[in-house]
Amino acid sequence: MNDVPRILLALLAGLLLGGAFYGGLWWTVLRGVSSSRPAAWFLGSIVVRMALVATGFILVAREDWRRWLACMLGFLVARPVVAHMTRAHPKPAQSPAKDAHP
Repeated sequence: MNDVPRILLALLAGLLLGGAFYGGLWWTVLRGVSSSRPAAWFLGSIVVRMALVATGFILVAREDWRRWLACMLGFLVARPVVAHMTRAHPKPAQSPAKDAHP
């Protein structure tokens, strides 16, 4: 039972790492598509994001496979969360004005 707090912290760390990774990807796409040098944006972004995630996993999980698993689970759960948060919500369609006469 002593490992439960560490596993929960690994899960939280995975969520944060995933949020940074996928949020960084979203930010890169926004900047990269309008840039005159999109390849530099995307290449630089993947290098920084992968280095951050790899370092985070190594520091958080150490040699415990359960913490690796918890961290990976948090990382994977972060993807749909970030996708939902960054999705452009279309405005509801305006209903046509009703005629004043029936």
